[in-house]
Amino acid sequence: MRTISKTRSQPRPEDIRWMRAALGLARRAVGSTAENPAVGCVIVRDGVVVGRGATQPGGRPHAETEALRQAGAAARGATAYVTLEPCAHHGQTPPCAEALASAGLSRVVAAIRDPDPRVDGGGLLALERVGIEVVTNVLSEDAAQLMAGFLARLKSGRPHVTLKLATSLDGRIATASGNSKWITGPEARARGHLMRARSDAILVGIGTVLADDPLLDCRLPGLEARSPARIVLDSTLRLPAGCRLLATAARLRTIILTTDAANPGTVAALEAKGCEVRLIGSDEDGRVDLVAAFAMLGDLGFGRVLVEGGGSVAAGLIKGGLVDEIDWFRAPLVLGGDGLPGVAQLGLERVDQAPRMIRISVETIGHDILEIFRLET
Repeated sequence: MRTISKTRSQPRPEDIRWMRAALGLARRAVGSTAENPAVGCVIVRDGVVVGRGATQPGGRPHAETEALRQAGAAARGATAYVTLEPCAHHGQTPPCAEALASAGLSRVVAAIRDPDPRVDGGGLLALERVGIEVVTNVLSEDAAQLMAGFLARLKSGRPHVTLKLATSLDGRIATASGNSKWITGPEARARGHLMRARSDAILVGIGTVLADDPLLDCRLPGLEARSPARIVLDSTLRLPAGCRLLATAARLRTIILTTDAANPGTVAALEAKGCEVRLIGSDEDGRVDLVAAFAMLGDLGFGRVLVEGGGSVAAGLIKGGLVDEIDWFRAPLVLGGDGLPGVAQLGLERVDQAPRMIRISVETIGHDILEIFRLET
């Protein structure tokens, strides 16, 4: 870790306003920047925005490059507000810190430092060395949450995992017969599609595929192109030949996670349909090892994974300590004890063994309630 300057400047009152604007730009890009973080940049001169940009689809160009291109000569003497420390290493594009310095900026305000070992303070130091005033830690918590996927991959080697549950008041996702359409209302379902658009991948278990034959795409008008990769946990390769996932695998990235014991002929048939089949070690029950599976997804560049079911998958992830956030939609109805639970058995003997959550927010969506929880650490 590089040593940070002890004389680094303090934020000004207007810095909060402009950093919020940069975060707003970054928020729009979440889910579309591949393995790169979604970053926003606003360039301000004399109280007027002269350039703005966000990380572009696929991760290039970077937000700073877009904002500088828009600002042109007006960037000289201006302040750049960036949600993540500008990069300092040469990759597919030159370092953003170098571009900001060459543009003649007088000041750079960064929300958070980039923990990537290739950067890790180097971008900020490069700016300070050429006389640019640098300010950090402005709305840092907001920025960290926005880049949770990028930061999770660097910290733990796996994606940030959001478990989405849509249940009755008594925590059921379907009736005893398996019927689940529709527990929540259209407004909640639309929000679920927005969550898909903001994710790099959506994951379900084979039980959900067999019960619902889902398409797992984003069907919000104007955001159809933001459909995430689709991932299925299928330990014994039971994916039906006529299911909608296979019918659309050539168009939408579809990954099947199975065990090393998978039948080679079945693997070849799935690959011929356009699926990517990944072989992973199994746990003591012969199912896909979830810890290994999510480590693989991190290696593949997935930062945000949205998990939509079912109960066994939810329980496995919670027991494995793999859930970072739970987005729980509750509908105003009761399905009873014979309904299918949103979370299967955890095998707990005492209440103090239960994972504790911190409720972050509560929102009314149509006739339903959305509560967001994060794991207590």
